[in-house]
Amino acid sequence: MSPELISRDIHILFIINQESQMAFGNHSHNLMELRNNIGLVCGASKIFNIPTVVTTIARDTFTGPVFPEILEVFPNQDEYINSTTLNAWEDDKTHKAVTGKDKKKIVMSGSWTSVCLALPALSAFNEGYEVYVIKDSCCDMTKEVHETAIQRLIQAGIRPITSMQYLLEIQRDWANKETYDDVMSLIKRFGGTYGIGVQYAEDMVKQ
Repeated sequence: MSPELISRDIHILFIINQESQMAFGNHSHNLMELRNNIGLVCGASKIFNIPTVVTTIARDTFTGPVFPEILEVFPNQDEYINSTTLNAWEDDKTHKAVTGKDKKKIVMSGSWTSVCLALPALSAFNEGYEVYVIKDSCCDMTKEVHETAIQRLIQAGIRPITSMQYLLEIQRDWANKETYDDVMSLIKRFGGTYGIGVQYAEDMVKQ
């Protein structure tokens, strides 16, 4: 297996500040597509039991609750790490939570891409972690701002992936019956036109 691939037992998922206020300034992505992609990411975390850290920033005074798709999978908000720093990696509690999982790969999803995602991604990479960012589950003020941030991360050596790629890369083999049904259900719910195609095939193509 290529060391570039992500598997369930060698990475941690880091969800950073994906809250209501951050979505208000989003003009880089269609909001419903963004929510679906976040739903795929969080659903994958649940299905494959991925160690996950969720952070918020100024939750009670400014940015508000996380997206419903996150809250559905991680309902205990007391487990979220709330801080004031724009770089979550510089918050001691967050840093300990992520590095304490003892995984060499970190997969990140965050808003805004240029700040709340980019700063901890660069910081973690600088400390020797292999960092992946889920490009289509992040957002920013404009497409240019988002893409510029992604290019900066790529130039530094950080790897971009997408939400569906993340889910399917962990599933890896359709013969893995332990998670097959849950993955298909997740795709039907959040997988857009692909999900509709799966639903159609299940209903119309009889073996």
